[in-house]
Amino acid sequence: MSAAVTETRSVVFAGVGGQGTITAANILSQVLVAHGFDVKTSEVHGMAQRGGSVTSMVRFGDVVFSPLVPLASAETIIATELLEGLRSLEFLAAGGRVIASRTRVDPLSVLQGAVKYPADAEERLLELAPGSIVVDAADFAREAGNERAANTVLLGILSATLPPDEAEWMSVIERLVKAKAVEANKAAFAAGRRLA
Repeated sequence: MSAAVTETRSVVFAGVGGQGTITAANILSQVLVAHGFDVKTSEVHGMAQRGGSVTSMVRFGDVVFSPLVPLASAETIIATELLEGLRSLEFLAAGGRVIASRTRVDPLSVLQGAVKYPADAEERLLELAPGSIVVDAADFAREAGNERAANTVLLGILSATLPPDEAEWMSVIERLVKAKAVEANKAAFAAGRRLA
């Protein structure tokens, strides 16, 4: 391989069912493919109904050999829920960052009273992954016209660190998001990009 070949880069998406974690990973992968990268993805659906853990992995570069992100190698974790962000930190590379929504969704174990949701989840995440960002993504999405576009706010923040330009992102959002939600998702993405 020549020295010009770019290193494989990895992004892990962590959330719960119903938050659009898989949709966000699909948007990212399609943007990267359109930009000319080799892209591999994988998904772990746990209990993919609302409230169950969902993890998606996106790897990209000139040549990608595996869809699975090795531990301690992701440059970014996109967390649509705080506790899921904490649970996924084992994938984060040294110097990587988490882009997280301040959203809290209690897992079944918390709802049943078996464990307590950590009151300091945000503080712990920021301490363990310095340079990370936690935002009220649902609030920005609501202002954009659809609270369910919180995942797209987080993509907007991520986009500032990746080669594709805003027009490439908007084109894929228009193609992958349901027609009635396209404008809200485009506005949510733009809000996230401004936050970056």
